Amino acid sequence: MTTMMKRAGWRTEAALFDGYEAVMRACGLERSSDAGAAILGRVGPRIRPHHIARRNMELVFPEASTREIDGLLAAMWDNLGRVAGELPHLPRLDLSGQGEHVRIEGLDILRAIQREGRPILLFGGHFANWEVLVGTVATQIPGCCLVYRHVNNPHIDARLRARRAAMGGSTFAPKGDAGARIILKSMQEARPVAMMVDQKMNDGIEAPFFGMPAMCASGGARMALRYDAAMIPMSIARTQGPNFIVRIHEPLAPPVATDRNAAVTEAMTAMNRFIEERILATPAQWFWVHRRFAKDLYRKSAV
Repeated sequence: MTTMMKRAGWRTEAALFDGYEAVMRACGLERSSDAGAAILGRVGPRIRPHHIARRNMELVFPEASTREIDGLLAAMWDNLGRVAGELPHLPRLDLSGQGEHVRIEGLDILRAIQREGRPILLFGGHFANWEVLVGTVATQIPGCCLVYRHVNNPHIDARLRARRAAMGGSTFAPKGDAGARIILKSMQEARPVAMMVDQKMNDGIEAPFFGMPAMCASGGARMALRYDAAMIPMSIARTQGPNFIVRIHEPLAPPVATDRNAAVTEAMTAMNRFIEERILATPAQWFWVHRRFAKDLYRKSAV
C-alpha cells in the first residue's frame, strides 16, 4: 500500500524535476550540457556510485594505474553530467540524421532487413547519451516496441514516457512479466523491439562479460530466437559536447547451438561481446555506476 507520505514525496520529487528541467531548457542545449558536466564533475566523486564505478574499472582494466582510473572516472562524470543537462532538450533534437547534433550511420542495414519483413531485435547499451539513441530508434522506426526500466516515482516515470512518445515512441514495454507479454506480441506481429542489454538482471542467465560471469537479461534473445528475428546491434558515441553519432551495425550471426538454452547463452555472449567492444572504443562514455558483476567482487571497495 502506498502511504500518504510516499505520495507526497513523489509529488515533491516531481516538482523538483520539473523545476530543474525548466531551468535547463532556459539555458539552451550547449550551455545545459556544459553545466551538467561541471556540476557532476564536482559532485560525482563524492557520492557512492563513484566507488562502484572505480571497482568496475579495476575489474575491466586490471592493468590500469590509479592515475589512469582517476582520469577515466573524471571523464565518465563529465559525460554523465552532460546526459543530465541534455535530457530536457531531447524532444527538440532533430533525430532524422540530417540535423546539427545527431548523425546516423547504417540505416541502410536496418531498412534492408525491414524490407524482408522479418522481426527485428535492436539491442545496445547505456553509452554517451543513451536517450538520444532511444529517441533515434523511435523516430526512425515508428511503432517500435521500446523496452525500459520504469522509474520508482510514477510521476517522473510518466514524464519520461511522454518524452519518448514526443520523439516518436508509441509502444513501451516495462521490464518484467507485463513487458514480456508486450514484447511477445510485437514479435508475433513482426514489429521491431529495441532494448538495452548491458545491465545486471538477477533473474536472467549467466554469460561471460570481460571474462567474468555476469547475469544478463535474456528475454529479448530468447524471443528473437523463437521468432527468427534479426538481432541488430546499435550504438551511440559522443563526439564533442551535445553531438553524437548513432550507428546501426550488421546483424549478429545466428547461434550454431541446436539446444535452445545453449543457443540463448550463445546469443547473449555475442551481445556482451558487442558491448565490450563499445566500452573499449569509448570507455568514458559507458554507464559504469552500477554493479554489473557478482556482489562479492565489490566488497573490498565498500564505503
